[in-house]
Amino acid sequence: MKVPAPKPMPGRRLGWSEHELATLPYARFWNPVMADISADAHRAVANSPMAEALFPPMAEAIGNIADAEVQNGFTITSDGAMHVNLVTEMPDVTPAMIDWWFGWHSDSPERYKLWHPKAHVHAQWASPPPAGTAGRARYVGYTSQVDEYLGSALIRGAIQFRRPEELGLVDAAVAAGVDATAVCARVGLVDLPVDLGYLAHHVAMVPGGSVMRSRFWMGGPYLAARSAPLRAAVPVAKRLVGLTELDARALLVHCSQEMTHLATFLPALYEQES
Repeated sequence: MKVPAPKPMPGRRLGWSEHELATLPYARFWNPVMADISADAHRAVANSPMAEALFPPMAEAIGNIADAEVQNGFTITSDGAMHVNLVTEMPDVTPAMIDWWFGWHSDSPERYKLWHPKAHVHAQWASPPPAGTAGRARYVGYTSQVDEYLGSALIRGAIQFRRPEELGLVDAAVAAGVDATAVCARVGLVDLPVDLGYLAHHVAMVPGGSVMRSRFWMGGPYLAARSAPLRAAVPVAKRLVGLTELDARALLVHCSQEMTHLATFLPALYEQES
């Protein structure tokens, strides 16, 4: 990515303090020793980038997540977009746990850091969800502002959670909210009024847990200004962003790391905190 990475903000850091380790009620879930990425993710890194024709645009792909020809891999398209596909097996995790997690983790930086101890720096709600909300209502329609490293680059992202159908993801199981869920968002920058693209994490129950299928459509035609006066600057923004194969690889690895790690503690955390 050509846009200069922001500098860490004062008081924001990787890791937990000794005080946090001694006092937070979920401290037993802090584990900076992370497992390796999945074998599928390793193969995806080795075999990517792949042919653009294997990665349909979001409008076509989002309704066909489970049956996509490429489940693990990435491409950079001729119009400057970055498409990343990844599957993560999540033993003992249910879709309800995933919805709970996405409504819970941005309440404090320490919660967000549980997810990826080596890369997550800070998280906060742009406007906190009201007390008493639960499930998807706890995060859909709200924006999580996060500081995290993708590879060695610090990103300050605005994760604007949306209803799945707003992105075109229509799934009866997701709508019922029992055997499946889908976490969908518009992804932008905190420091600039620019949106980079979209993400979707489709989670479906299988024997022994769930399978998460993650999809990212970033840059190129997915990039847009958040305000009308800036829309004329979009062509310039596209040139400045300039997503690369290194960016795609970093995103795929990061996603595999954080989702694999999340599955190791989420069932017990959900039992304790929900």
